[in-house]
Amino acid sequence: MPARGRLIALEGIDGCGKSTQAAAVAGALGARLTFEPGATPVGAALRELLLAPDAPAPSARTEALLMAADRAEHVARVLAPALDGGEWVVSDRYAGSTIAYQGYGQGLDPAGLAELIRWATGGLAADLSILVDVSVDVAADRLAAGGRGKADRLERLGTDFARRVRDGFLAQAVADPEHWIVVDGTLEAAPLTAHILASVRERLGDAPAGRR
Repeated sequence: MPARGRLIALEGIDGCGKSTQAAAVAGALGARLTFEPGATPVGAALRELLLAPDAPAPSARTEALLMAADRAEHVARVLAPALDGGEWVVSDRYAGSTIAYQGYGQGLDPAGLAELIRWATGGLAADLSILVDVSVDVAADRLAAGGRGKADRLERLGTDFARRVRDGFLAQAVADPEHWIVVDGTLEAAPLTAHILASVRERLGDAPAGRR
């Protein structure tokens, strides 16, 4: 049986650059790239309910349950099979986003959300979560300049919401330094990727030969 793969999560507020870094890191490691929400057929339908700009806003608890449903399907269909097969996986968002967005952002109890996450994932935690940190102002400027069209429903909740979410990510990183690192998202893309890769290799070692 191959050794279990490693799960690396890229986290941060919208506009921080984590998606760019997730793709670059996965490519450099030879890892599988995935994302939340929406990486499975069921998840894609849930993503529409959660993020479509014109979707009706669910209650905070409903939002958290929909996110948990997406993650349960992601674990069952993508993450667990890949990790059990020895693959390394890089996910653009994972459990830390629920604590930050639905906990700190929407005001739900982080401890209760952590229990929900453990149940939905069967206890599958990221081996390393990388917070790509930028200020809310920098993120807002990037989103405005990105030409992506309509902001999604959570992006439209404003700067106070985004500040609470950022605080939630930073709080998690401070509370669990063994499994989190914080990187400066204002660095140029290539040096930031190199820094993240060095941190991954320091914490987790090299990806298996033939997968890099």
